Amino acid sequence: MNSKIILSSVAAAFMAVMVLSAPVWAATSPQPGPSGQTYASGMQCALHPVYGFGPFVTAGLLNPKRNTTGTVSINGESVATVSFMSPDTNVWLSNQVNSVVVAVDRGPADSYTFDASLSYDGQPNMCIPDTSYNNPSADGTLEYAASGKSYATVTPGCALNPLTGRAQPYVNLIDNGTYLLNVSVNNVPLTQLSSRRRHTPVFLSAGLNVISAANGSLSIDYYVRDGGNGSCTLP
Repeated sequence: MNSKIILSSVAAAFMAVMVLSAPVWAATSPQPGPSGQTYASGMQCALHPVYGFGPFVTAGLLNPKRNTTGTVSINGESVATVSFMSPDTNVWLSNQVNSVVVAVDRGPADSYTFDASLSYDGQPNMCIPDTSYNNPSADGTLEYAASGKSYATVTPGCALNPLTGRAQPYVNLIDNGTYLLNVSVNNVPLTQLSSRRRHTPVFLSAGLNVISAANGSLSIDYYVRDGGNGSCTLP
Protein backbone atom coordinates (compact mmCIF):
# COMPACT_ATOMS: atom_id res chain seq x y z
CA MET A 1 0.00 0.00 0.00
CA ASN A 2 1.20 3.53 -0.78
CA SER A 3 2.89 5.21 2.19
CA LYS A 4 0.67 8.27 1.70
CA ILE A 5 -2.45 6.49 2.89
CA ILE A 6 -5.32 8.85 3.62
CA LEU A 7 -7.45 7.61 6.46
CA SER A 8 -11.06 8.78 6.44
CA SER A 9 -11.40 9.01 10.19
CA VAL A 10 -9.32 7.98 13.16
CA ALA A 11 -8.87 9.36 16.59
CA ALA A 12 -6.95 8.60 19.69
CA ALA A 13 -8.64 8.13 22.87
CA PHE A 14 -7.15 8.78 26.13
CA MET A 15 -9.03 9.14 29.21
CA ALA A 16 -9.25 8.27 31.64
CA VAL A 17 -11.21 2.03 44.43
CA MET A 18 -12.67 1.61 49.30
CA VAL A 19 -11.88 1.49 53.26
CA LEU A 20 -11.63 2.99 56.51
CA SER A 21 -10.64 -0.39 57.86
CA ALA A 22 -11.16 -3.42 55.59
CA PRO A 23 -11.05 -3.04 51.80
CA VAL A 24 -14.22 -3.58 49.77
CA TRP A 25 -14.50 -4.63 46.14
CA ALA A 26 -15.46 -1.73 43.91
CA ALA A 27 -18.45 -2.09 41.60
CA THR A 28 -18.58 -0.93 38.00
CA SER A 29 -20.06 2.49 38.84
CA PRO A 30 -18.49 5.28 40.92
CA GLN A 31 -18.79 4.67 44.65
CA PRO A 32 -18.06 6.82 47.68
CA GLY A 33 -15.63 5.48 50.24
CA PRO A 34 -16.65 4.62 53.81
CA SER A 35 -15.57 8.08 54.99
CA GLY A 36 -17.87 9.79 52.51
CA GLN A 37 -14.98 12.05 51.51
CA THR A 38 -13.47 10.05 48.64
CA TYR A 39 -14.69 8.04 45.69
CA ALA A 40 -13.51 5.73 42.92
CA SER A 41 -14.96 4.64 39.62
CA GLY A 42 -15.27 1.09 38.39
CA MET A 43 -12.62 -0.36 36.11
CA GLN A 44 -12.54 0.97 32.58
CA CYS A 45 -10.39 0.41 29.50
CA ALA A 46 -8.56 3.14 27.61
CA LEU A 47 -5.36 3.86 25.72
CA HIS A 48 -2.30 4.43 27.89
CA PRO A 49 0.18 6.72 26.05
CA VAL A 50 3.05 4.22 26.42
CA TYR A 51 1.73 0.74 27.19
CA GLY A 52 -1.36 0.71 25.00
CA PHE A 53 -4.89 -0.44 25.76
CA GLY A 54 -5.31 -1.24 29.44
CA PRO A 55 -7.40 -0.87 32.61
CA PHE A 56 -7.70 2.20 34.79
CA VAL A 57 -9.94 3.78 37.43
CA THR A 58 -10.61 7.36 38.40
CA ALA A 59 -10.17 8.08 42.12
CA GLY A 60 -10.16 11.19 44.26
CA LEU A 61 -12.04 13.51 46.59
CA LEU A 62 -15.83 13.57 46.83
CA ASN A 63 -17.32 17.08 47.05
CA PRO A 64 -14.14 18.55 48.60
CA LYS A 65 -14.03 21.87 50.43
CA ARG A 66 -11.75 24.57 49.08
CA ASN A 67 -8.94 23.80 51.50
CA THR A 68 -9.15 20.00 51.21
CA THR A 69 -6.19 18.12 49.78
CA GLY A 70 -5.30 14.44 49.55
CA THR A 71 -3.06 11.82 48.01
CA VAL A 72 -3.94 8.97 45.64
CA SER A 73 -1.68 5.91 45.63
CA ILE A 74 -1.67 2.45 44.11
CA ASN A 75 -0.02 -0.57 45.69
CA GLY A 76 1.83 1.71 48.10
CA GLU A 77 3.17 4.14 45.48
CA SER A 78 1.93 7.71 45.25
CA VAL A 79 0.21 8.63 41.98
CA ALA A 80 -1.03 12.18 42.43
CA THR A 81 -2.01 14.93 44.83
CA VAL A 82 -5.68 15.90 44.64
CA SER A 83 -7.43 19.07 45.77
CA PHE A 84 -10.54 21.21 45.34
CA MET A 85 -9.20 22.50 42.00
CA SER A 86 -8.09 19.04 40.81
CA PRO A 87 -10.22 16.55 42.76
CA ASP A 88 -9.40 13.26 41.01
CA THR A 89 -6.93 11.44 38.81
CA ASN A 90 -6.72 8.42 36.52
CA VAL A 91 -4.97 5.43 38.09
CA TRP A 92 -3.63 2.76 35.71
CA LEU A 93 -3.88 -0.78 37.05
CA SER A 94 -1.34 -3.59 36.93
CA ASN A 95 -2.26 -7.13 35.91
CA GLN A 96 -2.90 -8.17 39.52
CA VAL A 97 -5.09 -7.38 42.51
CA ASN A 98 -4.53 -3.65 43.03
CA SER A 99 -5.03 -1.57 46.17
CA VAL A 100 -5.87 2.07 45.44
CA VAL A 101 -5.89 4.38 48.46
CA VAL A 102 -7.27 7.92 48.62
CA ALA A 103 -5.91 9.58 51.77
CA VAL A 104 -7.38 12.91 52.84
CA ASP A 105 -4.77 15.12 54.49
CA ARG A 106 -5.46 15.29 58.22
CA GLY A 107 -8.37 12.96 57.56
CA PRO A 108 -9.36 9.38 56.63
CA ALA A 109 -7.78 7.04 54.10
CA ASP A 110 -10.20 4.97 52.04
CA SER A 111 -8.94 1.86 50.25
CA TYR A 112 -10.39 0.36 47.07
CA THR A 113 -9.49 -3.07 45.69
CA PHE A 114 -9.47 -3.90 41.98
CA ASP A 115 -8.68 -7.25 40.44
CA ALA A 116 -7.23 -6.48 36.99
CA SER A 117 -5.60 -9.89 36.65
CA LEU A 118 -8.31 -11.35 34.43
CA SER A 119 -6.78 -11.97 31.02
CA TYR A 120 -7.40 -14.20 28.03
CA ASP A 121 -5.15 -16.18 25.76
CA GLY A 122 -2.07 -15.17 27.76
CA GLN A 123 -2.75 -11.48 27.16
CA PRO A 124 -1.20 -8.98 29.58
CA ASN A 125 -4.35 -7.38 30.97
CA MET A 126 -8.11 -7.70 31.26
CA CYS A 127 -8.79 -5.20 28.46
CA ILE A 128 -7.18 -7.39 25.80
CA PRO A 129 -9.80 -9.73 24.27
CA ASP A 130 -9.40 -13.43 23.56
CA THR A 131 -8.29 -13.86 19.95
CA SER A 132 -7.22 -17.49 20.28
CA TYR A 133 -10.06 -18.61 17.99
CA ASN A 134 -8.85 -16.45 15.10
CA ASN A 135 -7.09 -18.33 12.31
CA PRO A 136 -3.85 -17.47 10.48
CA SER A 137 -3.55 -17.78 6.72
CA ALA A 138 -1.31 -20.50 5.32
CA ASP A 139 1.57 -18.06 4.79
CA GLY A 140 1.03 -16.33 8.15
CA THR A 141 0.54 -12.88 6.66
CA LEU A 142 -3.19 -12.63 7.46
CA GLU A 143 -5.35 -13.29 10.51
CA TYR A 144 -8.97 -14.35 9.94
CA ALA A 145 -11.58 -13.73 12.61
CA ALA A 146 -13.35 -16.75 14.06
CA SER A 147 -16.62 -15.47 12.52
CA GLY A 148 -15.08 -15.50 9.04
CA LYS A 149 -16.48 -12.01 8.42
CA SER A 150 -13.19 -10.12 8.38
CA TYR A 151 -9.45 -10.51 8.30
CA ALA A 152 -6.43 -8.30 8.98
CA THR A 153 -2.79 -8.12 7.99
CA VAL A 154 -0.45 -9.41 10.68
CA THR A 155 2.77 -7.43 10.25
CA PRO A 156 2.29 -3.66 10.45
CA GLY A 157 3.37 -1.47 7.57
CA CYS A 158 4.47 2.16 7.85
CA ALA A 159 2.56 5.12 6.42
CA LEU A 160 1.85 8.80 6.95
CA ASN A 161 -1.15 9.33 9.18
CA PRO A 162 -2.76 12.54 7.85
CA LEU A 163 -4.51 13.20 11.16
CA THR A 164 -1.31 13.26 13.18
CA GLY A 165 1.12 14.29 10.46
CA ARG A 166 3.46 11.50 11.60
CA ALA A 167 4.60 8.23 10.14
CA GLN A 168 2.88 5.48 12.13
CA PRO A 169 2.57 1.70 11.92
CA TYR A 170 -0.69 0.44 10.48
CA VAL A 171 -2.48 -2.75 9.48
CA ASN A 172 -5.20 -3.30 6.92
CA LEU A 173 -8.61 -4.60 7.98
CA ILE A 174 -10.69 -6.26 5.26
CA ASP A 175 -14.37 -7.15 5.05
CA ASN A 176 -14.45 -10.82 4.03
CA GLY A 177 -17.73 -10.58 2.15
CA THR A 178 -20.56 -8.04 2.02
CA TYR A 179 -21.02 -7.63 5.75
CA LEU A 180 -21.77 -4.29 7.41
CA LEU A 181 -18.94 -3.91 9.94
CA ASN A 182 -18.50 -1.04 12.38
CA VAL A 183 -14.76 -0.69 12.94
CA SER A 184 -13.20 0.73 16.11
CA VAL A 185 -9.67 0.93 17.46
CA ASN A 186 -9.13 1.09 21.21
CA ASN A 187 -12.87 1.69 21.71
CA VAL A 188 -12.87 4.71 19.36
CA PRO A 189 -15.13 4.43 16.27
CA LEU A 190 -13.06 4.53 13.10
CA THR A 191 -15.14 3.72 10.01
CA GLN A 192 -17.67 1.33 8.51
CA LEU A 193 -16.92 -1.47 6.06
CA SER A 194 -19.43 -2.94 3.63
CA SER A 195 -19.74 -4.02 0.02
CA ARG A 196 -19.10 -0.38 -0.94
CA ARG A 197 -15.90 -0.09 1.08
CA ARG A 198 -14.26 -3.39 1.85
CA HIS A 199 -11.01 -2.41 3.55
CA THR A 200 -9.42 0.29 5.67
CA PRO A 201 -6.00 1.06 7.14
CA VAL A 202 -5.90 1.16 10.93
CA PHE A 203 -3.10 3.25 12.41
CA LEU A 204 -1.59 1.96 15.64
CA SER A 205 -0.72 3.90 18.77
CA ALA A 206 2.14 2.97 21.09
CA GLY A 207 1.75 -0.34 22.91
CA LEU A 208 -1.05 -2.83 22.45
CA ASN A 209 -4.01 -1.86 20.24
CA VAL A 210 -7.41 -3.54 20.10
CA ILE A 211 -9.17 -3.43 16.74
CA SER A 212 -12.81 -4.51 16.57
CA ALA A 213 -15.24 -5.08 13.71
CA ALA A 214 -18.84 -5.41 14.89
CA ASN A 215 -21.56 -6.88 12.67
CA GLY A 216 -24.40 -5.34 14.63
CA SER A 217 -25.30 -7.55 17.60
CA LEU A 218 -24.46 -10.72 15.66
CA SER A 219 -20.70 -10.84 16.15
CA ILE A 220 -17.62 -8.81 17.03
CA ASP A 221 -14.26 -9.62 15.49
CA TYR A 222 -11.17 -8.68 17.51
CA TYR A 223 -7.53 -8.23 16.54
CA VAL A 224 -4.66 -7.25 18.81
CA ARG A 225 -1.62 -5.48 17.36
CA ASP A 226 1.51 -4.04 18.98
CA GLY A 227 2.26 -0.52 17.75
CA GLY A 228 5.73 -0.43 19.31
CA ASN A 229 6.48 3.14 20.27
CA GLY A 230 3.75 4.44 17.93
CA SER A 231 6.10 5.71 15.24
CA CYS A 232 8.03 4.30 12.30
CA THR A 233 10.33 5.28 9.44
CA LEU A 234 8.88 5.55 5.96
CA PRO A 235 10.54 3.34 3.35
